[in-house]
Amino acid sequence: MRIVIAPDSFKESLSAREACKAIAAGVHRAVPAADCVLVPMADGGEGTADVVREALGAIWVEAPAVDPLGRPLIGRYAWLESRGLAVIEMAETSGLALLRPEERDPLRATSRGLGMLISDALERGAGELILTIGGSATNDAGAGALQALGAVLRDTRGTDIGPGISGLRELARLDLAPALAAVTGVSLRTACDVTNPLLGPRGASAVYGPQKGLAPEDLPVAEKAFARWADLTEAAIGRQIRDIAGAGAAGGVGAALLALGATLDSGIEIVADLVDLRAASAGADLVITGEGSFDSQSLSGKVPAGVAAIAHAAGVPTAVLAGRVAADLDPNQLAELGIVRALAITPPGTPLPEAFAHAGANLAAAAEYVVREWVTGVGG
Repeated sequence: MRIVIAPDSFKESLSAREACKAIAAGVHRAVPAADCVLVPMADGGEGTADVVREALGAIWVEAPAVDPLGRPLIGRYAWLESRGLAVIEMAETSGLALLRPEERDPLRATSRGLGMLISDALERGAGELILTIGGSATNDAGAGALQALGAVLRDTRGTDIGPGISGLRELARLDLAPALAAVTGVSLRTACDVTNPLLGPRGASAVYGPQKGLAPEDLPVAEKAFARWADLTEAAIGRQIRDIAGAGAAGGVGAALLALGATLDSGIEIVADLVDLRAASAGADLVITGEGSFDSQSLSGKVPAGVAAIAHAAGVPTAVLAGRVAADLDPNQLAELGIVRALAITPPGTPLPEAFAHAGANLAAAAEYVVREWVTGVGG
């Protein structure tokens, strides 16, 4: 029996690699001779660079950068010298997790750190960049990142604009030519699973601004600043980007990357391609995936749905193991994805600290149960 094990991380308890090992331990208790193929997964969010690094044998590269408030830090990205590939997570330098709640301030938060890591990778000779932009603390339309790549953004006095919305509102002149020259001939792929445009009620500021600290009275200021940025940017590149799905991702960084010629792609599809999940799934008897919480959101752009879809296309059924499985999941939707079993690994009512502490043991036990069930035909 050949079983592909391809989970996401279980937040606050297990990395994707650790989850793979726990599931494999359970599988081998059920079927000692099982051939387990471990394929740690991610969906373009936190931990994606590490998953790709391990899968491809890449290394970590450290580089000077700044945090969302401009404070110096050392960022890192995954680097595969043999193909000139850099995988950069925006959260490394511009993430919400880098700030205390009282420090959240999109009026001055900058994406410059992301641009600094991109610039370092380009100087290293990168010909292929994969950018994951989830978890950002910024709402500057990527202005800081563009500046770090050489773009000129100036106010009416001819002075470089400052960070955040406060700086962006002063924007009067924009020259993207230096940044465009820096990425000429470079493949730019962005892991982006949100569909928000740059502006409007579904835009970056309206939807994601509040969680980053944007006050209601500052929303009109942000919208006006973004509209001005979009006017100047679209005039510079000769095409419309503000309404493209995903332009509003990461506080408008999606739009900035589109302006540089990047594509916005499904995070799970990018990772699946890099780790060659399709080849691993071909000819398997069963695929086991999982994540911390399996609910309706998991069926759109998350690891379990993406893994199941790939397995289903190969004619292989999928079992999902999760810390929590929502009761309102539609069985028909699961069946359409080829998911034959969705099992919670933690008994209902278990306190979170206890669930986190025993996640590995619980995951192994659930995997053993599901495989025994599958072997006897109950799960089929």
